[in-house]
Amino acid sequence: MSLRSRFFALTYDRSIAKVEKAGLRALRESLLADVAGRVLEVGGGTGANLPYYGSTVESLVITEPEPPMLRRLERRAGEQTRPVTVLRAPAEDLPFDDDSFDAAVSTLVLCGVSDQPRALRELRRVLRPGGRLIFIEHVRADEPRLARLQDRMNGLNRFMVGCECNRATLDTIRAAGFEVETLERTTLPKAPRFVRPLIAGVATA
Repeated sequence: MSLRSRFFALTYDRSIAKVEKAGLRALRESLLADVAGRVLEVGGGTGANLPYYGSTVESLVITEPEPPMLRRLERRAGEQTRPVTVLRAPAEDLPFDDDSFDAAVSTLVLCGVSDQPRALRELRRVLRPGGRLIFIEHVRADEPRLARLQDRMNGLNRFMVGCECNRATLDTIRAAGFEVETLERTTLPKAPRFVRPLIAGVATA
């Protein structure tokens, strides 16, 4: 367990509070409002999505690979009125059978996984045919100048917060066998310029 991961978990909620208030919270709420059935969330962090799962969710499983984050997630999950199963597992190696879930949720996760194509193949595997992937993710900017800035900042950003925000994540989602149903290209409010480009939407397995 690294010092960086402990510090990141300790300060995460505070550091992202302005971003949440400026629009990320509303984006989470709108995307998760219609999630139903057996639901898996990967990289649950400190549990920021927990308040937005509705009564149509039959069961909720959340994975998180980092122990410092996991402890905070377990505490927050324990405060929920619904049962929530929390497991330590990376998105690249999900401990579930094929076709186990009706929906999977990934919010600000695919920028930080060590193997993004493998993580998305795993999500595709555990979703039933026709299952939905709900995502909010950092992406590489379309504007060349901003993309070059992302490339220059990538090493530092990866070291500080474990995020590579210059990934072509939408292409990887499609390459994993998902069909994108809805897509919004937006920006992460109150965030440094090089991490602002954002995609949010729903893809079908």
